[in-house]
Amino acid sequence: MPALLEAKGLKAGYGPTHVLHGLDFRVDEGGVTALLGANGAGKTTTLRAICGMVRTEGEIAFQGERLHGRATEDIVRRGIAHVPDGRGTFMELTVEENFRLGAYVRNDRQVQADFDRMCEWFPRLKQRWKQQAGTLSGGEQQMLAIARALLLRPKLLLLDEPSFGLAPLIVQEIFGIMRRIRAESGVGILLVEQNANLALELADLAYLLETGNIVMSGIAAEIRQDDAVRRSYLGY
Repeated sequence: MPALLEAKGLKAGYGPTHVLHGLDFRVDEGGVTALLGANGAGKTTTLRAICGMVRTEGEIAFQGERLHGRATEDIVRRGIAHVPDGRGTFMELTVEENFRLGAYVRNDRQVQADFDRMCEWFPRLKQRWKQQAGTLSGGEQQMLAIARALLLRPKLLLLDEPSFGLAPLIVQEIFGIMRRIRAESGVGILLVEQNANLALELADLAYLLETGNIVMSGIAAEIRQDDAVRRSYLGY
């Protein structure tokens, strides 16, 4: 399967502080890649580096084209959508208005069809269509953030800790929706997630980060069976 996104020797940091120390990883077309690791490992910085939000060195190629030096808005227009940690919904706006902002840069005739598709994938949002985003539950806000990003019609979706702070049943619901999104949309997903068990169930490829370095990589199903990973990250 061809690479949708490929990083080679990726370094990144904030001011004089180096966070990433030369990462090599990939996301295949229509595939899911998981980035695993403890807090401070560099997972969020990796997503920010792809989006041009932090100082970077090395190579990042998206559909064979270099992203280095491009503005964040240009990267978004090329087909990369980012759902940051903390969700980032517009709290004062309704669900419908958040949807419309997600599709704001589009000029095609499929917007309404995509609204309908999002409401099918996220039926809770259809029920809350005229409700302010700030009054939604945490799980519903996360669903809204993902739906709004998908309304850009991205080729690659960057997801940062979609399960954070949510009840286990809501997490299972969101990951079930993500499986459907993967199957029906063909969008590639780069998933940052501390719930390693769920991430490895969903992903094709996985990379384990420690202090800005990749210490393990490979097929997600094989890593899930690795005894060291199970003891350190899966808890059994």
